[in-house]
Amino acid sequence: MTRPDLKLLTTLFACFLQIHNFRITEGKEYERASSSTMSPSDFLDKLMGRTSGYDARIRPNFKGPPVNVTCNIFINSFGSVTETTMDYRVNIFLRQKWNDPRLAYSEYPDSSLDLDPSMLDSIWKPDLFFANEKGANFHDVTTDNKLLRIFKDGTVLYSIRLTLILSCPMDLKNFPMDVQTCTMQLESFGYTMNDLIFEWLDKGPVQVADALTLPQFLIRDEKDLGYCTKHYNTGKFTCIEVKFHLERQMGYYLIQMYIPSLLIVILSWVSFWINMDAAPARVALGITTVLTMTTQSSGSRASLPKVSYVKAIDIWMAVCLLFVFAALLEYAGVNFVSRQQREFLRLKRRERRKQKEDELQAERLHFPGYNMTSCDKDGPVVKPATTNSVPHPPILKNTEPNRKKFIDRAKRIDTISRAAFPLVFLIFNVFYWITFKIIRHDNARRD
Repeated sequence: MTRPDLKLLTTLFACFLQIHNFRITEGKEYERASSSTMSPSDFLDKLMGRTSGYDARIRPNFKGPPVNVTCNIFINSFGSVTETTMDYRVNIFLRQKWNDPRLAYSEYPDSSLDLDPSMLDSIWKPDLFFANEKGANFHDVTTDNKLLRIFKDGTVLYSIRLTLILSCPMDLKNFPMDVQTCTMQLESFGYTMNDLIFEWLDKGPVQVADALTLPQFLIRDEKDLGYCTKHYNTGKFTCIEVKFHLERQMGYYLIQMYIPSLLIVILSWVSFWINMDAAPARVALGITTVLTMTTQSSGSRASLPKVSYVKAIDIWMAVCLLFVFAALLEYAGVNFVSRQQREFLRLKRRERRKQKEDELQAERLHFPGYNMTSCDKDGPVVKPATTNSVPHPPILKNTEPNRKKFIDRAKRIDTISRAAFPLVFLIFNVFYWITFKIIRHDNARRD
């Protein structure tokens, strides 16, 4: 072959390649143009409509490996922790993410699609529910608070806003210096672990709003994430949980319970400085403090459940009631001791009266003219005994020292009580606050 022929052949082959590449490029541009001109409705019908063969009743990877659903929650508000019903109220954004290969697309230029919540009925969703839920409601003002986003690779993001009332069993032995642990459990209702598995998001699984505050509790930063897989007769079901640690703040209870009861106990000690002869004042003060302390103790239990064990606040109220009752009994003892001198004088007056009656009776029996002698056949005349021979009981002539002795003894009881009552109450306070506020409270925080 000559050189001109070879050159012509090379030129023809290059032209053929250019024409072929032009046709390929033109075909791709035509397909791109046709995709861009496809309406959103047509695209969605092609993606998940009847023409696509998508069935929302069948999970992804049917008869294949289980679907991994990644969950995370954002806590919008946290409150209404109720001891009587042992539950708490929380408002959250629940987000679930899973991969459904049937929803993957490449025709549409956007990397993700934000769809209307009404499309949720057209796709498969996990059957998540809250295992410890007592009440819940959706939010639909001004529209359904739901989000549906589909990515190109078929990943689905489903977010929903919920208000939940969740059960929270509480241990109130250390109330009101307690630390409570409230749990939120997310579980699958119908799919076993062969079909569905829940997992926490690796980064930021539980987020809390910055301005989140509670009236009585402080939410600790650490939150325990874990798994709570449930085994039922129907199979093994996936379950994940998060534990919130709530530390109770004592400000309210100090102002409303501890300080008033402390002042009532101190008020009962005023009785020790009141004259023991002022019986109406001391009795009225004692009864008033006892009744006030009883009312205060009843009020402290009004907002608490009827549990069978003893709480820290019960011990405090019981001891305070015991102290004010003991102060009332102390005056009863003082009054009894001080009245002993009166009983002593009353006894002596009775003895004197009896002595005078005996003397009068003796004078009547031995009055002159009625003096009789008794005769004895075989002996001399025996004269009856004279009045001076009648024995008489001793008479206490000086009663003032005895009276002073009983008065001093009663005053000594008041003097001892002025120091003993505050000292014993101080010792009780030391043991009480060390036990419940330091030892048990620290142990609860570590747990």
